[in-house]
Amino acid sequence: MKTNIIPALKLTVILIILFAFAYTLIIRGIAYFVPGHGYGVTLKQNGKVVGFEYIGQSFTADKYFWSRPSAVNYNAAGSGGSNKGPTNPDFLKTVQARIDTFLIHNPEVKKSDVPVEMVTASGSGLDPDISPASAFIQIQRISKTRNIEKQKLKILVMQHIERPFLGLFGPEKINVLKLNIALDSLK
Repeated sequence: MKTNIIPALKLTVILIILFAFAYTLIIRGIAYFVPGHGYGVTLKQNGKVVGFEYIGQSFTADKYFWSRPSAVNYNAAGSGGSNKGPTNPDFLKTVQARIDTFLIHNPEVKKSDVPVEMVTASGSGLDPDISPASAFIQIQRISKTRNIEKQKLKILVMQHIERPFLGLFGPEKINVLKLNIALDSLK
């Protein structure tokens, strides 16, 4: 019995030191060299932190570009989708309500032109990005609300398009928080 317990205790202590302390320090050291130093990349406006670059936020005021809807109200502690299929009656009611809301705030847009991503939540519920088409379709509303020329807003949107990695991987996208910070900075 003694021949089994002592090696098991030694192994337990070694593994605790290795995984509870050494591994944690190594990962923490690696995190120090990435953007945000392991705490996430924050975005600031007028010196104040207004959000995280990789976590979406809700924008519902007509003077801002709207984000993609979230099934978890943008709560990073409980990310997830709605888990409702495309034929689920509750899902269809939610999507129709989002379409109706979008059309009320964007009366010049036809129902068939509303981008799918503007009325459906992402799988994580935290998507910070929209497609350029989703941004361009909102320009009329923002132009009217803020009294800014549409061409100026189009240029702003085009400046915030992030291209696919190496030109191949992923779609073009726009970070909504970055775009809205730039929008607030327009004079």
